[in-house]
Amino acid sequence: MNMKPTIYLAGPISGLEYDSACDWRVEAIEKLAPDIVGLSPMRGKMYLKEMGKLGDTYEDTVLSCQRGIMTRDFFDCTRADALIVNFLGAERVSIGTVMEVAWAFQKKTPVIAIMEKEGNLHDHGMVREAIGFRVTTLDEAINVAKALLTQVPH
Repeated sequence: MNMKPTIYLAGPISGLEYDSACDWRVEAIEKLAPDIVGLSPMRGKMYLKEMGKLGDTYEDTVLSCQRGIMTRDFFDCTRADALIVNFLGAERVSIGTVMEVAWAFQKKTPVIAIMEKEGNLHDHGMVREAIGFRVTTLDEAINVAKALLTQVPH
């Protein structure tokens, strides 16, 4: 049985509204299907929808406490076949996302980063070095992911 390749969908969450953190990930999952499975760090966290701007942790919930976030996100990043990292429009540096890029780099997992051509807060030498592919739109990232992980026609 062949398993479908997986892509972890990394990007800022803390400081965003629930829908802003989820919308691009839902779109990516739909566009990657049926050949690639998208792994969202927001899956199973619908309870955060009413929280307003999201914090970095919610210690009274098993999936959103610091240990829960670290455990599942590390597991997802280190088992995925690639990462799509969406830095577009970041208003502050996402420490968690930068950690996820580093985990992927350490494992030699390809990172497809979506970032403005210039001016993004994450545009740093170490982050640039850890990124295998840099694009400016989600659709470009999806195209790279499909070319990387599937048998797309030329």
